[in-house]
Amino acid sequence: MKKNKTHLLLAAAGCLYFTEVPAMIKALHTAASGMSAQESNVSTISNNIANVNTVGFKRGRTEIEDLSYETIQEAGARSSATTNYNVGTQVGSGARVSAVRKEFTNGAPQITNNPFDLMINGDGFFGIIMPNGELKFTRDGAFNVDAQGSMVTKQGYKVYPGFNFPPNTSSVSISDDGKIQSFTKGVSEPTEVGQLPVFTFVNPVGLKSQGMNLYQVSLSSGQPVQAIAGNDNAGPIMQGALEASNVSPMTEMTDLIRAQRAYEMNSKVMGVADQMMQTINNIR
Repeated sequence: MKKNKTHLLLAAAGCLYFTEVPAMIKALHTAASGMSAQESNVSTISNNIANVNTVGFKRGRTEIEDLSYETIQEAGARSSATTNYNVGTQVGSGARVSAVRKEFTNGAPQITNNPFDLMINGDGFFGIIMPNGELKFTRDGAFNVDAQGSMVTKQGYKVYPGFNFPPNTSSVSISDDGKIQSFTKGVSEPTEVGQLPVFTFVNPVGLKSQGMNLYQVSLSSGQPVQAIAGNDNAGPIMQGALEASNVSPMTEMTDLIRAQRAYEMNSKVMGVADQMMQTINNIR
């Protein structure tokens, strides 16, 4: 009897079809999925803002997709013996995060005049040799020389394929194509230290972030292609400069406001659906 009353009231309100309590529960789940997606979006934005001054950092972009649909009426189905429905009826079930994409656009150069600060002005990555011999990749070219004269990262990892500078090196020259020369006091001719390669990928957005400004190869990224800087789609190397983060604070703040508004609207939907459920439950 209670169910019949509910149907009569909704019909009197001008509804064209019956709406029952499970539909309200679906609205709650749909709104909750939207809130969850926006929560992930805000997490990505907060990570971007946190790394606004991280050398070589690439911003993430949250990508959201809609979920499956319940088809109530197929478009093109029979509406009578001689006519068909022109428009179908489908009810969506919400949204979810499908990916967080890295945007590998170049950051602005920051001139430091430090001879071991390097920037790739274009596509590509520096190779870094991990303690276990595994090769990882970075856009952070803030390198140094350790006590043994090897060029290393801030964490002490060697730069691929390994460079050793002779004792009493007074200055270092690194050309656009990665050729490294060292100059020693009292010696007129420079010493050839080696060639610094640049690695490119078919799908760089498929690289797996490892922290410490490092990336790892994945099945999606494809295998690294070793190239000479400035050739084969690899960018030239700038000595005495570092690549700034490509995060734009203005863009992030705009995206943050949009995510907040979307979260609030989904929260409002949950409140309205809950009130409608209460109205139905209060019918006697």
